[in-house]
Amino acid sequence: MHSPSALESLIATGTKLYLDSIDPELVELNLSWGAVGATSNPIIISNLIRTGRFDAMIAEYLKAGFDDETICWKLTDTLVSQAQSKFLSQWKASSGNVGWVSFEVDPLIEDPEVDLPHRARVDRIIELGLFWSADQPNRMIKVPATPAGLDALETLASQGVPLNVTLIFTSRQYRMARDNVWAGAKRLASLSNFKSVYSIFVSRVDQYTAERCKELSADAQGQYGILNAKRIWLENREFWKAHKTPLEQEMIFASTGTKNPNDPPWKYVSALAGSDIQTNPPETNLAVSQSNESFVRSLDQMPSESIIRELDRVVDVADLEGTLMQQGVAKFVAPQKQLIQTIREKRASLLNS
Repeated sequence: MHSPSALESLIATGTKLYLDSIDPELVELNLSWGAVGATSNPIIISNLIRTGRFDAMIAEYLKAGFDDETICWKLTDTLVSQAQSKFLSQWKASSGNVGWVSFEVDPLIEDPEVDLPHRARVDRIIELGLFWSADQPNRMIKVPATPAGLDALETLASQGVPLNVTLIFTSRQYRMARDNVWAGAKRLASLSNFKSVYSIFVSRVDQYTAERCKELSADAQGQYGILNAKRIWLENREFWKAHKTPLEQEMIFASTGTKNPNDPPWKYVSALAGSDIQTNPPETNLAVSQSNESFVRSLDQMPSESIIRELDRVVDVADLEGTLMQQGVAKFVAPQKQLIQTIREKRASLLNS
């Protein structure tokens, strides 16, 4: 009898496995493990450029006379499109429920050094969301849960843009994102193709409590990210039970790579197994694939009442959101600047070779 692998057991719980990469080689590998979608971001693209595997593509862009920022977006568009082609059959077979690849709107819209006015940020996010989603059947537009991002969601949803709302740390952000998306979706002629997901960051929350909530007991430390994610998942499930749509409107459990070296690499994979989407870093999926773990549904299982009371007493949710959003925007913007710098360096290298 076939003994299921660790990843097979995870998928059997009801989890949809996504890959936090669009590296063509990793996409192929994770497809073989049962992945049904992927996400991209500037760090991923920058790391791919450094491998040298895409020098020929970049050289063609240089010959065409494109500047560094244009090359950045052409390369991102091409790599995301290639990943989309790999998941397209799943998207078609599921009528659009799975098989998505996320494309991130320009992080520099939120650059504090540029400091665009709020309305200009909203308009730019809408403009880019419409542009990058056009004629892309299984491309999802990733929008940050910043004030401008949140204010752009209703218009984007009303235009039929599939949405991945990212940088969510609290239920307040989730509710604002969901309500704005739903307000836009209700303006559609049909909900048949309406798809949205909400990316709750998990390990970054536990990083916050490790740094800011040192008075937590050993049993409670490292548990708030999981509790927070499960609470928001429950809220999302109940909302969409009351507002039924043809496709699932799901949570993405993101930032699932462990930061504490004492934790097993599948800490969050195990704790959040059972439903919706896990977008795991390649190294997390690899570690799980090489393990002998057998996962069971645990998404419904909450910590003990005493742990929950302790966490709720100690964790300042408003400070958590403010701190992590400030850090999150910085981590959102800096990689895009680094990506453009990487292309600039690659330009010099190719032209000198």
